[in-house]
Amino acid sequence: MNIENVTIDWDGGSVTGRLIRADRNPGVLLAHGAGTDQDHHMMVALRDGLAGLGYPVMTFNYAYTERGSKRPDPQARLLAVHQAALDWFKANVADRVVLMGRSMGGRMGTYLAAEGADIEGVILHAYPLHPAGSPEKLRKDHLPDITVPMLFVVGTRDPLSQMALFDEWVRPLPTVETFEVEDGDHSMRVRKASGRTNEEVHEEILRRIDDWLAAR
Repeated sequence: MNIENVTIDWDGGSVTGRLIRADRNPGVLLAHGAGTDQDHHMMVALRDGLAGLGYPVMTFNYAYTERGSKRPDPQARLLAVHQAALDWFKANVADRVVLMGRSMGGRMGTYLAAEGADIEGVILHAYPLHPAGSPEKLRKDHLPDITVPMLFVVGTRDPLSQMALFDEWVRPLPTVETFEVEDGDHSMRVRKASGRTNEEVHEEILRRIDDWLAAR
C-alpha cells in the first residue's frame, strides 16, 4: 500500500496525516483514541484493513499527540483539528466521507455530526459512553441530534460502555445500528474461552463495516 504523509493546517498550527488512496466510496476519516496516536498498531490495522477493502482512508494526529503529549487537549481544540482534517480530506480525496473513530476519536466525530457536519455517517469503534468506573457520567445527550446513520461496534465487556446503559440510551436511537463483539473489551480483545482469536474478531469487524459502508 502506498501511504502518503500529508500536512493538515488548522487555526493553531498543523498536524500530520497518513493517507491511502483507493477507488470506492465513501472515504473514511479515521481518528485515534485518547491514549494512542495515528501510528498505534490498532489504528494501523484498521486503516490498512479498510484500504484493503478498497476505501480511501486517512488517519491524523490531534494537536496534543503531534507535540508528543499524552494529555488530550480541551474538546474545542480536538474538534477544531478534527474539522480541519475533514475539510482537507473532502477537498483533496473524497467528496463523500464517513467519520470513524476509536474511543475518543469516535466521540469527537459524533460531536461534529451533531453540529451538522457534511458527512455520510459515523462509525464508532468502542464508543466511550462513560468514563471507566463512572457509569453515571453518560456521554449521550448529543446523540439524538445526529441525523446521519451511525454504526456502533461494541464490546460486551467494555468497561467504558456498560451494555445495560448502551441498550437503554444508544441502541434504540433510530439512526443507530449495532455490531456486538461478544466478550470484547475496550480494545475488542477477547479471551481464549470465547473460542475466537483477536485476529478473527478484527476480520469480523471489518466485514461488518464493509457491509455498512457499501450501503451508504
